[in-house]
Amino acid sequence: MKKLAVITSFCLFTCALSAQEADVAIVELKPHASNPLGYDKTDLSVKAGQKVKLTLNNTGSIAPQPHNFILIKPGKDQSVGAQANAMMTDPQGMAKSYVPETAKDDIIANTKLVMPNSTETIEFTAPTEPGDYPYMCTFPGHWLLMKGVMHITK
Repeated sequence: MKKLAVITSFCLFTCALSAQEADVAIVELKPHASNPLGYDKTDLSVKAGQKVKLTLNNTGSIAPQPHNFILIKPGKDQSVGAQANAMMTDPQGMAKSYVPETAKDDIIANTKLVMPNSTETIEFTAPTEPGDYPYMCTFPGHWLLMKGVMHITK
């Protein structure tokens, strides 16, 4: 009887973990294989308020270079991109991963700058407000081409 209770407890624990994992959106982004200034996915969908585990895997591009991922509030991509461009003259731009501090209120989540043949995983909670949230790489010159949209759905 005691073994049955232990097995039942273990199964309940395992099922609870599986249910929690099911609530997490697992996303992997890479540079596009033939276009080093593009992500391999430009449309992502997650549920409002869902936990997201995003991995930026900077491998497989024909022209390896640093990249990052920045998720931005709707309508703020041009402003954040312009602020990232302004960081080109900042001697600490690379150390700051080209994530503009002046745009911190418009940035929902971001990775650090990921060097070629490296990865970084971040975890965050998707916005609770449904809508289309732009994402981009803000390494100098990349944000105009290396971008996409995360669709937040109900």
